[in-house]
Amino acid sequence: MTETLAETAPEAEEPLPEFPMPRATGCPFAPPPTARALHSERPVARVRLWDGSAPWLVTGYADQRALLADPRVSAENSRPGYPHASAGFRENARRRRSFVTMDDPEHARIRRMVTGPFAIKRIEAMRPEIQKITDELIDTMLAGPTPVDLVRALALPLPSLVICKLLGVPYEDHDFFQRNSSLLINRHSTVEEVVGANEALTDYLDELVAAKLAHPADDMLSELAARVTAGELTQRDAANMGVLLLIAGHETTANMIALGTVALLENPDQLAVLRETEDPKVVARAVEELLRYLTIVHNGRRRVALDDIEIGGETIRAGEGIIIYTGTGNWDAEVFAEPERLDISRDARRHMAFGFGVHQCLGQPLARMELQVVYGTLYRRIPTLRLATGVDQLPFKEDGLVYGVYELPVTWTS
Repeated sequence: MTETLAETAPEAEEPLPEFPMPRATGCPFAPPPTARALHSERPVARVRLWDGSAPWLVTGYADQRALLADPRVSAENSRPGYPHASAGFRENARRRRSFVTMDDPEHARIRRMVTGPFAIKRIEAMRPEIQKITDELIDTMLAGPTPVDLVRALALPLPSLVICKLLGVPYEDHDFFQRNSSLLINRHSTVEEVVGANEALTDYLDELVAAKLAHPADDMLSELAARVTAGELTQRDAANMGVLLLIAGHETTANMIALGTVALLENPDQLAVLRETEDPKVVARAVEELLRYLTIVHNGRRRVALDDIEIGGETIRAGEGIIIYTGTGNWDAEVFAEPERLDISRDARRHMAFGFGVHQCLGQPLARMELQVVYGTLYRRIPTLRLATGVDQLPFKEDGLVYGVYELPVTWTS
């Protein structure tokens, strides 16, 4: 009989740190103080999860890249020992598989089916349209009253509109898929809520794929429907891929737009550089630094060891869970000097905000381009943009897989 990690975890002399860890109240952008302390004292260490299991938390940049590129480390979330973020996530893993949580060669085979639309040339061709959407959303903001919630006015609708167009999903359904997406990525959601949200979204995408089978268009769902016709995917598999792409396509970028704006408003010298430049290289460099500085995917990259692995002075045994916490990796002073300082002139391209290795984020070209357009436009169009409340009053997202703010009230001088 297979023993669980919770049953086999060794007894510690002191209680293990609980994961996830709260952020510091003084600096909402920094990795949790406990994670940073572990990085300094014991960069490969056991932590305790919600179910009593004790996977390894890996906090150093070099160790993280080594593990993310190691074939002895599996992303399969159905394996015993995999460190699930909650009971809901575990139940969802039992019901639905995603190429994100598959290993090669199956992972590579399915991922190749959706790489084409995210090719850099195809994404760059969308830049004028994304610029137009951004300008129109800002026009609407400027024409209305202040303060305004930047999340609802710009940060959420922009990537939602873009991914809907790319996939072939009706934007008028955004309230439905945004509400269910939020339930799926919240670790406090109950098993029933997660399963219900997953079924609702999958059924919805299933209907859209069926419609594309009958009436294909120039979009990703039609391309997936063609794979169904060719016998490469089932219709339900295509729907599951659509769910993943829809959620990933709007949640992460929306949070980066909002949280990046907070970080820049709190660093006016850096904001001034962006506000005054029209150099796309300066903007692109700023995007990379903000991705490093914020690392909004703050649940860690979750894996399970397939073999014994010696790393960081510890031995991770086969079958033990691993959490690769890239937030501390991106603040590793051996790689990024003065990591606690936001410096948009820094060359931060080595960051791991999109992961590393074969599982790094498929949609990163699109995310980068959207952020370049927003960061290169918003602060020039509204040069007096400022928070309408104190940073300590903002509702930060501590409870989900993606860090950000639920609301961002801003104002400006007319």
